[in-house]
Amino acid sequence: MISLTIEEGVVHLVPEDIKVVLVANPTLLEKWNKLTPLARNEWICWTTIVKQEETRKKHIQRLREDIIEGKKRPCCWPGCPHRRKSAKKWFKNLDK
Repeated sequence: MISLTIEEGVVHLVPEDIKVVLVANPTLLEKWNKLTPLARNEWICWTTIVKQEETRKKHIQRLREDIIEGKKRPCCWPGCPHRRKSAKKWFKNLDK
């Protein structure tokens, strides 16, 4: 059995649905692991903070496409409110 390394974020761990996408695409996994821990954290938070499952699926699809294209962080994202107090103002009812 081959053991794959999936690098984590600074605050957030990689959830299973993102792991599945990363493992399914070796190019994506390689680019993911080369991102900084802060950049990975932003992608994880951006994907998991949404409330609706359909939105989360769209974010995972965009994560895959954008990282393959060479993007380092989600576009138009104020930052992880779990890590940066200044980003909290953009999120109402933050329960985590």
